[in-house]
Amino acid sequence: MSQRILITSPYYWPEIVGSAPYVTGVAEHLSQRGHAVTVVTAFPHYPAWQRDRSPLRASGERGGVRIRRRWLYVPSKQSALRRACYEASLLGGGLTALGKRDRPDVVIGFNFTGGLLAAAASALYHRPYGLVFHDLMGRAASQSGVEGGAGVARAVERMEVAISRRATRVGIIAEGFRTYLERGGVDHGRIQRLRTWSRFSDPSEDVSTARARLGWRPGDFVALHAGNMGHKQGLDNVLEAARLATSTGLRVVLAGDGNDRARLEASARARSVPTVPFLPLPAPGEYESMLPAADALILNQRGAVNEMALPSKLTAYFAAERPVVAAVSEHSETAHEIEAAGAGIVVTPDDPASLKEALLRIRDRPLDAARLGSQGREYANTVLAEKRVLAEYEVFANRLASAFYTKRPRGAASLHR
Repeated sequence: MSQRILITSPYYWPEIVGSAPYVTGVAEHLSQRGHAVTVVTAFPHYPAWQRDRSPLRASGERGGVRIRRRWLYVPSKQSALRRACYEASLLGGGLTALGKRDRPDVVIGFNFTGGLLAAAASALYHRPYGLVFHDLMGRAASQSGVEGGAGVARAVERMEVAISRRATRVGIIAEGFRTYLERGGVDHGRIQRLRTWSRFSDPSEDVSTARARLGWRPGDFVALHAGNMGHKQGLDNVLEAARLATSTGLRVVLAGDGNDRARLEASARARSVPTVPFLPLPAPGEYESMLPAADALILNQRGAVNEMALPSKLTAYFAAERPVVAAVSEHSETAHEIEAAGAGIVVTPDDPASLKEALLRIRDRPLDAARLGSQGREYANTVLAEKRVLAEYEVFANRLASAFYTKRPRGAASLHR
């Protein structure tokens, strides 16, 4: 049954990290399956937290999906107030993209602001809406370390669970989100697990060519952190681990971008660890070449981060067939996913010595490293297989439509006019 589907999300193509590739993949998959899909989103700005000069609005099409973009405020520095202004601009801009004559059959909102916009669209069009959470904004506000975040966390949580209670269905990428939502009054039966799939393009280079291009010698043991560099990642822990490992020959590399990168680069200089290179986030193909070119992949989070998020880069880490060393809370969704995959080791967060020792242990036990990498790859190819996960998203959309159809008054118009 084909549907008219409206998707609302702050992030979308051409952004290549975070939620954007997954929202894009869902939208284009649903379009390929015969649904008429429209996406309301912002102009690209993540993870650099910068946007090019752009008009107030723009429209286009890609992969069979109609895309409507609106202007947004992008803060140069993070604080609770600036973040609130950012979220408000996303919501306000998105509301102007809702045309009354373009009534969808169902609405799907991604994350907090996409969810608020989906709830507004649902009220405007009198159609059901579903939410998909890749992270929990209420928890993020209190756990990420952003200035003033704890003060607004409670209000954000109230809004987050309120739109979730009203939603017809709620998708979660991690089981730990379920407890948070059920505690807020969301019915267990309306919550559906929707994973992020293993997103890994074909590498543009083989391992030896990539290492040579990056300046990594054959004998170097390279531990790579790739992706966002924000407050939540707490990457000072990685820099200090690199400083402690200076005499061991361990080489730590940070690749990516984010609102904390400039401060981290200054911190690396102050700690006298100039040997830690900061590389830009590579393009698709080069990214998939970089990950397996490393010997170990680092995932670091502040110790306060628990059930708020499951880093999207984990799926690429697993697919790269390299052991993951995660300095994260043992109670976090990240730790649970790594343990489920058998793809790495989890060490105490905010403890540079523990991270250093874990990386050296991986270096000194190549057979164990190979086993962990192989298990991660198998998990990526089975549990996180793209075809399998995207089929679940279509089930999610169909259940939204079915719920509306079964509840409509007798004699009411069909979903499809």
